[in-house]
Amino acid sequence: METAWIQVFVLMMSECIAPSGKTVCQQQEYTIEFASKAACELAREQMVTLKELTSNIIVDRERTRCIASAKETQVYASVEDASSALQAQGDWAPPETAAKVDNPAEKAHKERLASLPTCEDARGRAPCKIGEIIIEGDTQQSAEVWRRQN
Repeated sequence: METAWIQVFVLMMSECIAPSGKTVCQQQEYTIEFASKAACELAREQMVTLKELTSNIIVDRERTRCIASAKETQVYASVEDASSALQAQGDWAPPETAAKVDNPAEKAHKERLASLPTCEDARGRAPCKIGEIIIEGDTQQSAEVWRRQN
């Protein structure tokens, strides 16, 4: 095991969160590191989409981005070397067999989508689906208005 500088991609999130019932939000920024640019960009899109679905978070898209960086870390000559050094720490899986993380929101959406009739079959009565979109119908609830600057 040696120490070396490796390339990482840093997801920089900038958002403003309003407590329930408040009209003023508090800005916060945080970073998350990724091993590849593709993973960083995918996480950025998913996080922005998820946060924009909430009623109390506004994401600053101009300041939310993936940038290349580097960090000093331990490096191993092979997967076998990494495995022998890291398996004593617990929760270690070699890269080829590492489990993929499921997206619970996506899974729940697909299950619900499969259980609904198409809006054409339901003659427009909600809930129904049009392609991948679930149509819920009127809720008749009042809501505060937030304006997003895109």
